[in-house]
Amino acid sequence: MDSLQALVLAIIEGLTEYLPISSTAHMIFASSIYGIESDEFVKLFQVSIQFGAILAVVMLYWKKFLNFKSYQFYIKLILAVIPALILGKLFDDKIEAVLEKPIPIAIVLIVGGIILLFIDNIFTRTTIDKEEKISNKKAIFVGFWQCLAMMPGTSRAAASIIGGMQQGLTRKMAAEFSFFLAVPTMLAVTTYSVFLKDWHYKGVEQKGIEMITANSQNMTMFIIGNIVAFIVAAFAIKFFIGFLQKYGFKIWGYYRIVIGILLLIYFSL
Repeated sequence: MDSLQALVLAIIEGLTEYLPISSTAHMIFASSIYGIESDEFVKLFQVSIQFGAILAVVMLYWKKFLNFKSYQFYIKLILAVIPALILGKLFDDKIEAVLEKPIPIAIVLIVGGIILLFIDNIFTRTTIDKEEKISNKKAIFVGFWQCLAMMPGTSRAAASIIGGMQQGLTRKMAAEFSFFLAVPTMLAVTTYSVFLKDWHYKGVEQKGIEMITANSQNMTMFIIGNIVAFIVAAFAIKFFIGFLQKYGFKIWGYYRIVIGILLLIYFSL
């Protein structure tokens, strides 16, 4: 992977991480088109640049995250992230195995798109429009819904937003709670991948941080990737909230179906 390819992946991460369209599917598609070899550093890079996307949420909603007097907010996020932490650790290897198989991911992308076509009609009794109205129980249920995204192609954003609406959150609140929940979820995944997980890179078992700091090129791609993901994600979040309130989920459903079909055709040739 060269610097230009890393830049492309960072832009895709920023654009797709918080939209209900699966950043994983888009990265797999882009990697194949641009001839990016799927080695251990590329996999680590795709996970580690989530840190930049995390910072975008914290920046846009800093009053929430830095309001230490509202401890209930942090309790909800902690409770909601626990299911993903446990199941993610248990199924980490199986998830990685699926990442090597684009056809199942394309199928999941299409199925998820079909579901999004009907979400606005299914969940019509959504009245919770403020984070303060979300109970701990509802937060936990959204956390379990988020676990559906462990199947690559599902989209963490789509799963948690649908879960939020199923628990009575309005479209806007479900999207925002999905953003909030992404911070501890993605921070945990990134921290584990960079500092704790053992990667087999070029025949040597290394921690992620060792791969990143192995040479100046890797370090530069890591830094620039996170900066780009941060900037692009901030714009994507602002766009998505306004777009969602005006148009709903149907257009994202059609988009997923089209991309899924293109992926099926591309990887079946």
